[in-house]
Amino acid sequence: MPDKTEAPGGEILRVEGLSMRFTGGAGLFGRRNRSTVRAVDDVDLVVRRGETLGLVGESGCGKTTLGRCILRAHKPTAGRLVYRRADGTEVDLAALSRAELRPLRTEIRTVFQDPNSSLNPRMTVQQIVAEPLIVNNLASGSEVKDRVGEALRRCGLRPELMRRYPHAFSGGERQRIGIARALVTEPRLVVADEAVSALDVSVRSQILNLMEDLQDELGLTYVFISHDLSVIQHLCDRVAVMYLGRIVEEAETEDLFERPRHPYTEALLRSVPRPDPRLRRRDDVLPAGEIASPDQTFTGCRFQPRCRYAVDLCAQVEPTTVPRCHFADELELDGVYTAI
Repeated sequence: MPDKTEAPGGEILRVEGLSMRFTGGAGLFGRRNRSTVRAVDDVDLVVRRGETLGLVGESGCGKTTLGRCILRAHKPTAGRLVYRRADGTEVDLAALSRAELRPLRTEIRTVFQDPNSSLNPRMTVQQIVAEPLIVNNLASGSEVKDRVGEALRRCGLRPELMRRYPHAFSGGERQRIGIARALVTEPRLVVADEAVSALDVSVRSQILNLMEDLQDELGLTYVFISHDLSVIQHLCDRVAVMYLGRIVEEAETEDLFERPRHPYTEALLRSVPRPDPRLRRRDDVLPAGEIASPDQTFTGCRFQPRCRYAVDLCAQVEPTTVPRCHFADELELDGVYTAI
């Protein structure tokens, strides 16, 4: 498993000027559609060793695409993904070929959103969890079974069940199998994309607690992608808020929830349900309108059409630093703990 002697807090991944653009192909009735979707646009980000970094935002903001770029499921259009290995050497994932990436696939793993669709129903649990070991030539013979059993045990499943098929397990147990598959190669960095959103509410806390325990035990680093702010608040050390392909705010979790500095972050926090009716506000909803299409051309702040604090400057000049708001130091925005 990952070397826990590595000093926590140092960089494990540095994202520099990362962009991911998709160009449209054939459209309706065979017409050519040459619009360009800027799913991720000039993102800078640092992931520190041993932490959980949360990526949050509305659907379509680019957080899943950013996660896929980190995994190199997508080859970025521009920018760098500087990954620091355990021996201290650095490598740019964005510049590597498929063959050069293969040895790193065991160090950077993913936990998928839906355990029902991410597990092959024709394979046993042993075959599913063992597949990364066999494909990457990490084990053979009886060692494969031993490592699969150990991974299942760590994830709260009995090894003697490994001969069963996924349909014999509940949704929470299937996600434990998915986590075991991710961890069986002894990774250092795990990208979890909406890893609990498909689960019942009663099961989510169990999976989140499992992920926390595994992080402490194995020295893991997580990039956790979610639209659920309650999950982000519970699990993450730092949070990066995305809007239309860009990071608009980044902060320690407690600071962001108490003192947001971008109006979009405030709007997201206002959407968090408050169990006490006395703390509810009439405007505890997301801002009016829908998130713009990422194939649009922007001249000012991307959030300006939906922002209640916007002025003429916001429509003319786009902020260049995070938090991406011209008035981040002036506005007094409400956090989830703000007294009403």
